[in-house]
Amino acid sequence: MADKVLIIGGGMSGITSAVEAAEAGLETVIVERNPYLGGRVSQLYKYFPKLCPPYCGLEINFRRIKQNPKISFYTQAEVQSVSGSEGDFTAAVQVNPRYVTEKCTNCGECAEACPSERPNDFNFNMDTTKAVYLPHDLAYPMRYVLDRAACGSGCQACADACGYGAIDLEMQTRTVEINASSIVMATGWNPYDASRIENINFATIPNVITNVMMERLAAPNGPTKGKIIRPSDGKEVKSIAFAQCAGSRDENNLPYCSSICCMASLKQATYLRDTAEDSTAEIFYIDLRAPGKYEDFLRKLEEDENVTMTKGKVAAIEEDAATGDPVVTVEDILGGGKIKKQFDMVVLASGMEPAAKSASIPVDAAYEANGFVDAENLPPGIFAAGVSRRPDDVATSVQDATGAALRSVQSSAKTPAVAGEKAGGN
Repeated sequence: MADKVLIIGGGMSGITSAVEAAEAGLETVIVERNPYLGGRVSQLYKYFPKLCPPYCGLEINFRRIKQNPKISFYTQAEVQSVSGSEGDFTAAVQVNPRYVTEKCTNCGECAEACPSERPNDFNFNMDTTKAVYLPHDLAYPMRYVLDRAACGSGCQACADACGYGAIDLEMQTRTVEINASSIVMATGWNPYDASRIENINFATIPNVITNVMMERLAAPNGPTKGKIIRPSDGKEVKSIAFAQCAGSRDENNLPYCSSICCMASLKQATYLRDTAEDSTAEIFYIDLRAPGKYEDFLRKLEEDENVTMTKGKVAAIEEDAATGDPVVTVEDILGGGKIKKQFDMVVLASGMEPAAKSASIPVDAAYEANGFVDAENLPPGIFAAGVSRRPDDVATSVQDATGAALRSVQSSAKTPAVAGEKAGGN
């Protein structure tokens, strides 16, 4: 049997490593915690700077996966242990039950019958789904998931409503063993917990949201069907303050720059400006980082009279009790003094925290001080890709993941082939 690459993480970096290594002739297995592939990219509304939808790129990659028998995957799965060395790794993978089988046709009858609801984590809990749900419109695999913890006593109603017998309430957790010649860590990132930033009151002011929440708010398949309205009262948003470096470059939170936040806020300012001619956006920044090809995008936003760039770090956010409006206090670096200004909503440019920092990844990997994988000091046969190793945008992460695939191919060329179980498309 051909050499096999184990890829931990099924986001854009993991998918890229999988398809590139497979198209070079290796078998690849993706292990993903979520019930779908695509990671954070699937939660974005648009890419910068072209402002095109990420679903296009995901659809192409999903087609590449479907058409290549060398690629397999496990969703709702976690690597429990890894032993061995380059050329002969053995991983134990726990696959958690989905309670919905391949018989599912996405007819939605189960959700119609379901009496229970759950917070929609895909939309950062800004709305709810039924306890049996399709994660999102382009979910891959395109199959419903049953959340037994949210199900209460209504699970049988969902099962009875399925005319295809696709709901299996007896499905159990199982463990599979995968032998691999190399491993790619593509564990991705989590949004930094903005409630930990003491001066901005994210947890107590409803109309203060994060940049990832703004992506879902603007998306047509988001909680408001693309309408940018306030969480507190549903009021149409006409003015937004974008607070840069929310927790980043801060020794009490994230001491590093997350690289993409400036561009994300510039992009999201266009979301607002596209809603109404009289809408206004003000971006409060320490430094505006739009290197190379992104500088033209910055210049375009600077030409918009309704977009203001103010150099200054947000010192505090309070709430106007009468209107629910957030009131922002900013130290004005260029003008001197302080600015105190009221907006319909505030969007925090919260940073990227490596997922490996909070997850227990049982791989003999070295980590740097901030929790990113130290890619230069990994054991032979183990490679890191994308944001697991440093904050980066999608395009750079894809390039990096292609490099990890190449290193896996090179590793395979110098080690003997190993046999392993064929993973399923779960």
